Amino acid sequence: MTTHDRSARLRLADGAVFPGHAFGFPATVAGEVVFNTGMVGYPEALTDPSYTGQILVCTYPLIGNYGVPGQRNGLAAAFESDRIQVAGLIVADVSLHYHHWSATKSLTAWLYEHRVPALTGVDTRALTKHLRQEGSMLGTLCTPGDEPREGAPPATHPVPLVSVRQPVVYPGGKRRVVVVDCGCKHSIIRSLLARGVTVIRVPWDYDFVDTTWDGVVLSNGPGDPKQCTATITHVQRAMAKRAPLFGICLGHQLMALAAGADTYKLKFGHRSQNQPCREVGTPRCYITSQNHGYAVDERTLPPGWEPWFVNANDGTNEGIRHRSLPFMSVQFHPEAAPGPVDTQGLFDLFGAML
Repeated sequence: MTTHDRSARLRLADGAVFPGHAFGFPATVAGEVVFNTGMVGYPEALTDPSYTGQILVCTYPLIGNYGVPGQRNGLAAAFESDRIQVAGLIVADVSLHYHHWSATKSLTAWLYEHRVPALTGVDTRALTKHLRQEGSMLGTLCTPGDEPREGAPPATHPVPLVSVRQPVVYPGGKRRVVVVDCGCKHSIIRSLLARGVTVIRVPWDYDFVDTTWDGVVLSNGPGDPKQCTATITHVQRAMAKRAPLFGICLGHQLMALAAGADTYKLKFGHRSQNQPCREVGTPRCYITSQNHGYAVDERTLPPGWEPWFVNANDGTNEGIRHRSLPFMSVQFHPEAAPGPVDTQGLFDLFGAML
């Protein structure tokens, strides 16, 4: 395989350096360095708003071999947002030539188009082991001679960067579902529309409570859930109406905080399409798609709430629900994209509550 000749490196906050070769857009970027252990789905992963501001390490060694699918109009596009969301990409071996019937461009060209820098030729196995041992941390992706930005990037609340600015309505049926957009993946919208509901997508801090709706979905998104104070306040008011609420990923953490529970940052998070989650009280274990760096402390759940799912790898909470009210949330992504669709039936369960 031919690589770019321009030497580059990733320098972590603890001083560790991982050399490689630059591809994509020539730039120096800083961000939290995280890893994803999925084997497929890089177009969906790179456009997932939950990765905003992060430098993504792919543990699967060959990336780019099936190119990038063509852009289509609206929510029919094979992406989870309208642009690449990661700050940078690191792979062991980038494929400069692609082969797939739906591909229209290479990964390299796509990254360049969206001004996203990347490294190839990196020992991603060693890098991943380092992050697992030391934890996810800030890093700088740069080429020799560039002046790297030291320390943390600007302390910006990431959710407003990926949320819609004004409400958007997607007609679909008589029942109306508000989606609080904290960085909502397109596949969540698609999954709801497929179940015959009209979706009202609102900004993360929009006061939707006194509008007309049959249920609320709290979306995925980037960053610390405790920064979304306006969202938490609105969810608490929505809970008082006792109408159906469904949280996904960041939305799961916001649901827990609104209920009075606590959240905390994981050492290196869960990012992959192969996370096993056991349904509490049953022998069932589902393989799920995940992308998060925070978790709910189920020990802090108030009376009336109970754990629903648990991660079979590390025992962290993956879902909660109320014992008597129509409130439920999951840490994983039932819409998948990419990943297995084992838990897509949760959208049907939510629809039955409306």
